[in-house]
Amino acid sequence: MGPLALPAWLQPRYRKNAYLFIYYLIQFCGHSWIFTNMTVRFFSFGKDSMVDTFYAIGLVMRLCQSVSLLELLHIYVGIESNHLLPRFLQGHYGDKMRWCIFGTWHKLTERIIILFVVITSQEEVQEKYVVCVLFVFWNLLDMVRYTYSMLSVIGISYAVLTWLSQTLWMPIYPLCVLAEAFAIYQSLPYFESFGTYSTKLPFDLSIYFPYVLKIYLMMLFIGMYFTYSHLYSERRDILGIFPIKKKKM
Repeated sequence: MGPLALPAWLQPRYRKNAYLFIYYLIQFCGHSWIFTNMTVRFFSFGKDSMVDTFYAIGLVMRLCQSVSLLELLHIYVGIESNHLLPRFLQGHYGDKMRWCIFGTWHKLTERIIILFVVITSQEEVQEKYVVCVLFVFWNLLDMVRYTYSMLSVIGISYAVLTWLSQTLWMPIYPLCVLAEAFAIYQSLPYFESFGTYSTKLPFDLSIYFPYVLKIYLMMLFIGMYFTYSHLYSERRDILGIFPIKKKKM
C-alpha cells in the first residue's frame, strides 16, 4: 500500500499561500482603515483634522509598519517573490532576490526611520501637515499593493489592478521621498534643541544626531534612484513581456 497523500489543506504550498493571503488581508484592512479614517475626519473637521492625524491613527500606522518588516523575511526565505514575479524572472532568482531585498529594505527603512525616529520621538513634528500627507501617500500605495498581492496569491489577476499596482508608485513614490525629506528638515530644529538621540562617547567623542539625519537625507535621494530603477525594471518586465491573465468567469 503506497503512502497516503496529504489533504490539500495540509500541503506546504497551501499553508504558504494561506499564510500570505492572511498577511496581505490584515495589511489591507489596516491600511484601508487608516485611509478611510483620514478621509472621514478630513471631510468632517477640515484642515483641523490634519493637525492631529498622528494622535488619531498613529498607533495603527506604527503597528502596520512594524508588521511589514516580515516582508524582508518572506523574500529572503523565498515564499513571497515566487508568487509576485513571473516565471521568466524566477530564472534569474539570485539577482532578482537581491534587488527585491534591497528595494523592500530601502522602502521599509525609509518608513521605519521617518515614522519611529523622526515623527514619534518629536511631539512637535507630529502636528505638522507633512505627517498627514505622508500617511495619505503611504496608504494609497499600500492599499493597491496589498490588494494586488492578496489576489495574486490565490491566482486571480485583473488587468486594471495589475497596471495600477505597477504604475501608481511612479508619481507617488518620488512625492513620498520629498515629503519624507521635508519631515526630516522640519524635525532638525527640535533635535538640535532637545538633543534627542545625541550622546557623548568615551575619548571625547560624541554623536550629534542632526548630523546623522543630514547624512541620511542625502542617502534618501541616492536610495530613491536605485529603488525607482528596480521598480521600473520590474514594471517593464511584468507589463511589457507577459500578458496579464484575466479571471475566468
